[in-house]
Amino acid sequence: MFSFLASPEKKMRENAGNWLELADKVFHYRRDVLSAALVGELCAQRDSLRAQLRERAAAEKLKLGIERLEDVLQRTGGAIYPKSALVENVEFFLVAAIVILGIRTYFLQPFKIPTNSMWPTYNGMTPQAFQTPADEPGLVMKAVRFVAFGAQPKRMDAPAAGEVLIPVSGYGPRVTIPYREVPGRNWLVFPATMKEYALYVGDRPVTITVPQDFDFEWAVRDCFFPNQTPSREPGGVDLGKVLARQPDAPAADGGRVRFLRTGKRVEKGARVMAFDILTGDQLFVERVSYHFIPPSVGSGFVFRTGNIDGIARVYGDQYYIKRLVGVPGDKLEIRDYALYRNGAPITGASAFEKNAKQDGNYVGYRHEGHLAAGKSLAIKPREYFALGDNSANSLDGRYWGTVPARDVVGRPILVYFPFTRHWGPAR
Repeated sequence: MFSFLASPEKKMRENAGNWLELADKVFHYRRDVLSAALVGELCAQRDSLRAQLRERAAAEKLKLGIERLEDVLQRTGGAIYPKSALVENVEFFLVAAIVILGIRTYFLQPFKIPTNSMWPTYNGMTPQAFQTPADEPGLVMKAVRFVAFGAQPKRMDAPAAGEVLIPVSGYGPRVTIPYREVPGRNWLVFPATMKEYALYVGDRPVTITVPQDFDFEWAVRDCFFPNQTPSREPGGVDLGKVLARQPDAPAADGGRVRFLRTGKRVEKGARVMAFDILTGDQLFVERVSYHFIPPSVGSGFVFRTGNIDGIARVYGDQYYIKRLVGVPGDKLEIRDYALYRNGAPITGASAFEKNAKQDGNYVGYRHEGHLAAGKSLAIKPREYFALGDNSANSLDGRYWGTVPARDVVGRPILVYFPFTRHWGPAR
């Protein structure tokens, strides 16, 4: 541990021991392909150095013995010695990869929050809107924001002069912005499916491509209607309410697609919309403790989806994170935005109380599916039940049911990136 404090004699003895180990390895692996003369020379120099070690020879004498042994190893070592820098680097990275895979599989797994179902406890990808070009970060700040927040800049410029219009489809609270799926790449390398949206300036379309899990409606609200939803609930921009205030909103396709007026007029080449996509929280998941201690209500809860039919048939086998709210034997129900466990308000996490009070950005638990109004749910043996903290925008156990015990992975322990207020121990 404190080798820099060791005497020259001790360091040389340690060095000689390492050379002897290498000589033994060459002897055992290559003696059948070496000539008798070379085997004899190798053994002679190896035994001579070993004798010097036993006799506690001075450092200078050990150095000469090592040099003589090395000369023989240069001629007898083959692929074992000497090794090229390329071979040594390949071996190093292979060993490192095996160690990392072992740690990831059995102890500690990195995990990225893909969506905002756990917002505001954990963030998925979120937008930061810039209202004017002067608000947009410069080149240096873009680099800083990329390193600190994983920020990806997204910009749209006007192909013509006119009012910015947003195509929408649906009615009431189901009004959405239509998109089409297009091929793309993550980090410019990995193939991925992206979403392409088209806005209009006058009658000219301008498109933007974003990751599939990104909430584009949130970006639209912050860019064009920043005061429309004070709670800033992800996915909560009510485009239907805005549209209802525009009885003369233009329509296309026989009324199936309408255009939401933004009131923003731009000249050709001017900025239509500008925002950064900030990466989702990235955290480490501890995979060991649940083998010995059952998961506790209120903790973050990571699990696989391959045996959950409501998820697997659409999204396949993935890793999800929610908050554990029910263990075997529990009875759950929702009353007035509060979650009840076994007849009493649930405890175990601050998110429970904040949702019950609709405190700040916590919007309260919503009646849906298995926890619809007036319904309760009993958790069976070897099953767990999980909900998102952002109940209004979470595909969780209310829709697809329970998590089998065999699919439980672990609990989040540390948010390691990005460097926001969430950085540090997981909540």
